Amino acid sequence: MLTIGCHMSEKEGYLAMALEAESLNANTLQFFTRNPRGGHAKKLDPQDLGAFIEYADEHHIHPIVGYASYTMNLAAKDQKERDYARMIFAEDVARMEETPHQLYAMHCGSAVGQDADKAITDLAQAINATLTPSQTTKVVLMVMPGRGTEIGATFEQMQAILQQVTLADHVAVGLDTCALWSAGYDIVHDLDGVLDSFDKIIGLDRVAMVHLNDSEYDLGAHEGRHAAIGSGKIGFDALAAVMNHPKLAKLPFIIEEPHGTLAEYKKDIADFRAAYTA
Repeated sequence: MLTIGCHMSEKEGYLAMALEAESLNANTLQFFTRNPRGGHAKKLDPQDLGAFIEYADEHHIHPIVGYASYTMNLAAKDQKERDYARMIFAEDVARMEETPHQLYAMHCGSAVGQDADKAITDLAQAINATLTPSQTTKVVLMVMPGRGTEIGATFEQMQAILQQVTLADHVAVGLDTCALWSAGYDIVHDLDGVLDSFDKIIGLDRVAMVHLNDSEYDLGAHEGRHAAIGSGKIGFDALAAVMNHPKLAKLPFIIEEPHGTLAEYKKDIADFRAAYTA
C-alpha cells in the first residue's frame, strides 16, 4: 500500500489536518511544529489531540511528520544559539510525544564559523542530551542540498552524525529528492547507484521517510528550491521511479509544492497513486 501525503498547515489544529488529509486521499501528513522562521509554537489542545488520534487511527493516517523550524541549528558555533536550539528541540520532541509513535524531521544544521566535524559532533551531542530510551518519537535527519556550510549533504557526513548518536533506533534519515539531486546525487539517471551507495555507507534500513520534491536547479547546484511537481529538473517520471523503487516503496512519502495549494496536492496525490506499481 502506498503511504503518501503532503505538507499542511497546523493553524486549525490536528483534527483539521487529518480531515483535510482524508479529503485529499492522503494517508500521511507533515506540518511545522512551530513557526518555520522563528521560535513560536501554538499551545496544544488536549481535546483536539484526542479527536485527532481517534480519527487518524480510524482512517489509517500514519505516520504524521512534525517538521522542525528552519532556524533551529543544533550545530551552531555560538553557545547561546546552540542552547536556544536545544531548548526548542527538547520542546518539540516532548510535543511530538503527545501523539506517540510519529516522526520528527529536522535539518542537520550549519557549520558557520567552525569546521564540519565539530558541527557534526555538536549536533550529535545535542541529540544525545535530549532523547531518552522510553521515547516513541523517531527523529529524522533530512539529507541536505549542501548550500553554504550546511552539514548532512553527503552520505559520509550523515553517517558521521549517526555514528555518534547513542540511541540509534531513535534516529533515522529522511531522503529528499530535491536535496539529493542538488547535492549531486543523480537520482534521475542512476537511482540504483545512488541507493546502493547510501546502503553501503549508511544502510537503507535507516531511512524512515522520503520527500518527493522537484527541483528548480540542475544536478549538483547545492540549492534546495523546489519546483512544481513535474515541471522541474527531476520530473514526474523520475519521482515516480523513486516512489516505486522496491527498496523505498513501503516508506511514507511527503510532497512539498512551492505554493502548496490543496488543489495541487490533490492532483499530485492522485497522479502518484495512479503511477504506483510496487
